[in-house]
Amino acid sequence: MIEELEKTFAIWGGPPLVLRMDNGPEFISEALREYCAGSVGISYIPPGTPWNNGFIESFNNRLRDECLNRNCWPAILEARVVIGDFKDDHNHRHRHSALGYKTPAEYAAGCTHRHHPVGCEID
Repeated sequence: MIEELEKTFAIWGGPPLVLRMDNGPEFISEALREYCAGSVGISYIPPGTPWNNGFIESFNNRLRDECLNRNCWPAILEARVVIGDFKDDHNHRHRHSALGYKTPAEYAAGCTHRHHPVGCEID
């Protein structure tokens, strides 16, 4: 998890002020809390409220329906390639109505704010 965050932060030019996530075991670990301590706030959505993290829930549903449930990979490397291609398509070619019919990459490039979501507790 931390390795993936470091890769993402490097791509985006540094960490955000806040990470918003659900209460899955990978997100509530002590290692993640220690990694974020003092530099990145953590905003957990309330348990049982996936609608508070709608964009990622929508992505997870699309990934499951359009990629994971349609494939059976003989090797983990093949799965990584196919899932990576799906993620690239989702972020750079698939236009989203919730983003004004922009791709997530186009939308993110136009973002200038770095604030935490309203109504969320920051750890």
